[in-house]
Amino acid sequence: MNTIENIDENPNQELLTQPPTQTQNQTQSHSRRPRGFAATAAAAAAAAAANNNSNSNNNNASSGKGKKEREKEKERTKLRERHRRAITSRMLAGLRQYGNFPLPARADMNDVLAALAREAGWTVEPDGTTYRLSNQSQSHHHLHQQMAAAAATTTAAFPVRSVESPLSVKNCSVKASVECQPSVLRIDESLSPASFDSVVIPERDSRGGEFNASTSPINNSVECLEADQLIQDVRAGEHEDDFTGTPYIPVYVMLANHVINNFCQLVDPELIRQEISHMKALNVDGVIVNCWWGIVEGWNPQKYAWSGYRELFNIIREFNLKVQVVMAFHEYGANDSGDAWISLPQWVMEIGKGNQDIFFTDREGRRNTECLSWGVDKERVLNGRTGIEVYFDFMRSFRTEFDDLFVAGLICAVEIGLGPSGELKYPSLSERMGWRYPGIGEFQCYDRYLQQSLRKAAKLRGHSFWARGPDNAGQYNSLPHETGFFCERGDYDSYYGRFFLNWYAQTLIDHADNVLSLASLAFEETKIIVKVPGVYWWYKTASHAAELTAGYYNPSNQDGYAPVFEVLKKHSVTMKFVCAVPSLQDQEALADPEGLSWQVLNLAWDRGLAVAGENALSCYDREGCMRVVEMAKPRNDPDRRHFSFFMYQQPSSLLQGTICFSDLGYVIKCMHGKKS
Repeated sequence: MNTIENIDENPNQELLTQPPTQTQNQTQSHSRRPRGFAATAAAAAAAAAANNNSNSNNNNASSGKGKKEREKEKERTKLRERHRRAITSRMLAGLRQYGNFPLPARADMNDVLAALAREAGWTVEPDGTTYRLSNQSQSHHHLHQQMAAAAATTTAAFPVRSVESPLSVKNCSVKASVECQPSVLRIDESLSPASFDSVVIPERDSRGGEFNASTSPINNSVECLEADQLIQDVRAGEHEDDFTGTPYIPVYVMLANHVINNFCQLVDPELIRQEISHMKALNVDGVIVNCWWGIVEGWNPQKYAWSGYRELFNIIREFNLKVQVVMAFHEYGANDSGDAWISLPQWVMEIGKGNQDIFFTDREGRRNTECLSWGVDKERVLNGRTGIEVYFDFMRSFRTEFDDLFVAGLICAVEIGLGPSGELKYPSLSERMGWRYPGIGEFQCYDRYLQQSLRKAAKLRGHSFWARGPDNAGQYNSLPHETGFFCERGDYDSYYGRFFLNWYAQTLIDHADNVLSLASLAFEETKIIVKVPGVYWWYKTASHAAELTAGYYNPSNQDGYAPVFEVLKKHSVTMKFVCAVPSLQDQEALADPEGLSWQVLNLAWDRGLAVAGENALSCYDREGCMRVVEMAKPRNDPDRRHFSFFMYQQPSSLLQGTICFSDLGYVIKCMHGKKS
């Protein structure tokens, strides 16, 4: 229907594109084709209608793509907002607990800024007007005042922890120095201080230095310090002896994994003796030795060869060092690192050729031979023995063989390997399967025995159709928001998701309980250690996807480590935590090493567990080591809790002789609480 027909049927209708009166008169008095302005209007209306039809078709074609982009941006916005809320929550908790700040129950960042400003001596009006009562701008000696001045001129807040020992600035002349006092600022220098998404991390630096206050851009005044310059200067003013008088934490060093060859022979006794002599000179308290199942029982079941370890222990005894041994029931070195490869026992690998279900299996059916599946813990598939019986026989053989060293006190503790890398976790983050950081990993429950366990659990629940793994959990290197299972409001929090994740985590807990029950019998009256991994990437998301695939049911709405620690407490186990520190690549992975460490360590201490630590493979620089020291003996803990010992992993093998003894010596002095 064209424009003219519309006008005939509706004489009172207004047409914005032409004079209504003229057009109506022409239409009523003439039946001929319209001319002039009326013709132009009609043509324009027809063209507009055709254009609208064309645009409608194009919009339909592109609506799907645009909707996906909007959904992705919406997901990212939710993650950023959750990140902000988590930071604010931790800041408020710290200020209330340690700083006694009278913050409202539903405080926001404005309340935090106002509280900090008032603490620093500023006046803050209800409408936000902030000012000093006096003009003595050059006589302010406290760091709170400098922070308040910086905050008043910027648009964002700094995440800070408790303020117990205020640092003082002697004066704000052209050159200003900061007194050496314990640091209270813990802000990641890799992020913008003005960013609301800044991550709160422990920080310690050993460098000395000064700063030039004249370079401050705030108000072009030498009396004011820019916030990031102030933070750097606080770090620079600290000395290497600021851990003097802190609790003594014994330090153990892990010996290289291939000092014993596959025939259980000591590779180079003189080189080992030389390296241990250097460690002794650095006041190392002891060494840690991996006792590999694949070497000792490597060729025939229940035929144990300990000769190389006996020779190694005798050398260590010459230097009067303590020994912690690791019952290593996993593979080592099957990657591109060039290290020696230590596999599972050959007789186990032969069994695996005929029955691949003794190994962990992913959704695609790929087998992982790093360790035995927990599904065989109670299945007699290992030449008539179950998995836990094989582990117990190995541990009992070691205890019998080296009884004299236990009696003499040389062997002071035994760590029980409970999974890949000796850690209590599923092999969900395996590089040999193609995983790379920060992938979420894959569930490892598709071997025959774990599938039987899942079917049994689903039947008991009354929903047999739940006897399956999730089909929308992505691949090893997927990101949470790319999957239907781990995304915001994903299936991980559905009725089925909660059932599956509870079963998956309970299988990990049952494995620990079963093995530790027998370890307690084999090593009666000996300290037993269990290593817990630090899976910290995607910690700031709701699902905590990487932790879920590793076996820790620890989403944002519940604590997944509590049931694990209940089992460790049951067996009086020392929990050893792998301590990681933040890095630049963690930002995009929404990682939070400090947040995870805070949760795990404090929960373990609250449960009454003895806690130890181990540096992650990336913590070799002095700055990273100092962050680990801060973690080992928290300054602000009112209960003065600290690690029972610390294990230092070497950046390279002993046989190559490239261990950095200077950094190791520095770490030892800080852990011992002695002056450097």
